[in-house]
Amino acid sequence: MAMTRSARTNELGQPIGWPLEVSLPRPRPVRAAMDGRFCRLEPADPDAHAPELFDAFSASRDGRIWTYLPYGPFASAEALAGWIRESCLGDDPMFFTIRDADGGRCVGLASYLRVDPGNGSIEVGHINFSPSLQRTPTATEAMYLMADHVMTDLGYRRYEWKCDALNAPSRAAAERLGFTYEGTFRQATHYKGRNRDTAWYSLTDDEWPRVRRALQDWLDPANFDGAGRQRRSLSDIREAS
Repeated sequence: MAMTRSARTNELGQPIGWPLEVSLPRPRPVRAAMDGRFCRLEPADPDAHAPELFDAFSASRDGRIWTYLPYGPFASAEALAGWIRESCLGDDPMFFTIRDADGGRCVGLASYLRVDPGNGSIEVGHINFSPSLQRTPTATEAMYLMADHVMTDLGYRRYEWKCDALNAPSRAAAERLGFTYEGTFRQATHYKGRNRDTAWYSLTDDEWPRVRRALQDWLDPANFDGAGRQRRSLSDIREAS
């Protein structure tokens, strides 16, 4: 859907925003599985997922995957299951377990949150990729599936990514995936007894078609050689589009 972005003025000569070309509110996401070639996203289930997630997360021996999250690490699969049961079964945040299609193991978590159907805005967050998931096509596809459901299927206007401004890997991931940096909210919140300045990123509905095509081209089997190595980077594909 083409968006009108040209400047316009009202009858008083004041600059005003472009007219909405989408009806609001948008539908809320639902707790349903999402399938791709590399992964399957399933609504978080403490009994079915916690044991494998605990094993996958435990591969982070120094616990660095928990540094920028307000919870964790967990001492046992039972403790992780208890947290999932208490915190991850609602509609906002709405948690999904990332299951690797190669072997079907649970390897990560991510969620929708701050769901705002009235403004057509939603955030992706609580992202925790185990070491086996990091820097893999599976990780990229999981983020693509979540974004595509919101932006394409549900027709949202805005998709947000926020993180601790000191979390360099998260910021690099947002930029690689095509999000635009909007600024840093200083002293926005706190967790684990320390301050958090929050870096804001977003994708808008006019940007999404180009970002979507680049993600689809990168995930295409033709973009990987026999050893599973990418032929073209995602940034190169996006810049060439």
